[in-house]
Amino acid sequence: MGMRDRERVAVFIDGSNFYHSLKDTFGFFHEGTENVELFRKLIEFLRNGRLLVGVYYYNAPLDRSYDKKLYSRQQSFFDRIRQIPGFRVVLCDMRKTFGKDGMPEYRVKGDDIQVTTDMLSMAYEDAYDTAVLVSGDGDFRPVILKVRKLGKAVENAYFHVSGSSLLRSVCDRSFALDGFMRGFLDRKN
Repeated sequence: MGMRDRERVAVFIDGSNFYHSLKDTFGFFHEGTENVELFRKLIEFLRNGRLLVGVYYYNAPLDRSYDKKLYSRQQSFFDRIRQIPGFRVVLCDMRKTFGKDGMPEYRVKGDDIQVTTDMLSMAYEDAYDTAVLVSGDGDFRPVILKVRKLGKAVENAYFHVSGSSLLRSVCDRSFALDGFMRGFLDRKN
């Protein structure tokens, strides 16, 4: 069986959405060694026996001056997940603003446009048959419509806490990750 005889899948992970969804649903997510195993299992689950052409994880480096220890842990985590075959970390920008209370607030910027650009350009280049978008962000709806118009399938993996019914409505298939995560956590304990 040749390479083109198998369905090719590319996975696009909205790192900030994933982080906050895990934190809001399960009360945790720190970028440690155990989460490298989580990503390995997640990729296998999303791949579902198909030919994996790549995993793209979009996130931003933390502010080193705000917390050097946390920054170092995140960089170490990025280095470890980069070692997963086919896994690419795509770094975006972290914007620092100050709230009314004077405390710094951080937001990842440029991640949505980077996901959109990669998903769309790879569809045009015929690099995959199916895109799996791991995000609950409804802002991805227009790119999904365009990718599907190009003849590609799109699956949406999301968490209930952050899922968008508008996003799910334009995908070929969608599924919540809450059960997968519960199973992973139960096996770890």
